[in-house]
Amino acid sequence: QVQLVESGGGLVQPGGSLRLSCAASGSRISDYVMGWYRRAPGRSRVQVAAITSGGSTTYADPGKGRFAISRDNAKNTVYLQMTSLKPDDTGVYYCNADGRATMGPEYDYWGQGTQVTVSS
Repeated sequence: QVQLVESGGGLVQPGGSLRLSCAASGSRISDYVMGWYRRAPGRSRVQVAAITSGGSTTYADPGKGRFAISRDNAKNTVYLQMTSLKPDDTGVYYCNADGRATMGPEYDYWGQGTQVTVSS
């Protein structure tokens, strides 16, 4: 069982930056694919970025060049650095630990989310 707690959200002006953190407990996350997802108001949750256990990263098009996902397995924490933020980046950001491919379908965990609002 993995518990995930996001932090670092808040209100920021367009063009600003935020760094989200996802602290894991209960189990080590080194073997999980870690992802950040966003649920914008009135829309479905979509993946923003992901990082494999080996450190390979993928980004959804809106965040390419502006967002950077990283992981510190020693601290059992994943980060999302967001720069040049736009109003369209507004939403609740969720952290995900996905171990389904290697450990089974039940190894899929979500945090409670942190609100990011980009507005002047």
